[in-house]
Amino acid sequence: MIYKSIADRLRIQLNSADYNIGSPLPAEIRLAEEFGVSRMTIRKAIDLLVNWGLVVRRHGSGTYVVKKDVHQETMNLTGLVEVMREQGREVVSEVLEFNVMPAPPAIASQLRIKIDEQIYYSRRVRYVDGKSLMVEDSYMPVKLFRNLSVAHLEGSKFSYIEDECHIIVCGNYESLTPVLADRKMAKLLNIDELTPILRITSLSYSDSGEYVNYSVMFRNASEYQVDYHLRRVHLPA
Repeated sequence: MIYKSIADRLRIQLNSADYNIGSPLPAEIRLAEEFGVSRMTIRKAIDLLVNWGLVVRRHGSGTYVVKKDVHQETMNLTGLVEVMREQGREVVSEVLEFNVMPAPPAIASQLRIKIDEQIYYSRRVRYVDGKSLMVEDSYMPVKLFRNLSVAHLEGSKFSYIEDECHIIVCGNYESLTPVLADRKMAKLLNIDELTPILRITSLSYSDSGEYVNYSVMFRNASEYQVDYHLRRVHLPA
């Protein structure tokens, strides 16, 4: 149903930094023009947002945001487990695959290692408060993490790298791309096929300049949001 698809897209927009709690939604006629549908279709989509508890209609005034879904705001490099625990949420990681494999050219290039050098590959689903919010494919050089295990991946990867391996992660490169969930990803995230999700590539490096982890993550964008607060450093002229 088209109005449900529009409601999902509006839900993602409401979870973005463009909207705060209390922000008004654009008028129905503007949304109808934006999505190329009738005002009745927009009204039914907003009805869903109301039912989900995300917006409220105020007679004679408009429709306003009253709630956001799972939300993370960060200005530092922090692991999902650390952030969610600070918010009092329960994080569970289910490891679906874990093995050692030779690094294919694309992964070797990211980690700056030799082609066919041994790496760990893992796929895990991250749940927050019982909801599947992210599927993560991860690649880590074996030479840096000789004792990596499923138990480590069921916990916090950052804690394992820094507390057990004594490697300080000091930076991370991320790239975010909106995509549509295929059948397999939709099943893992418990969403409808072709639902908009976020594909994130993440490359972490240590204070010694080694690349310690390359991940490709798929996030349920309607359930989880990240806002980045980046500070500009002004250098002397």
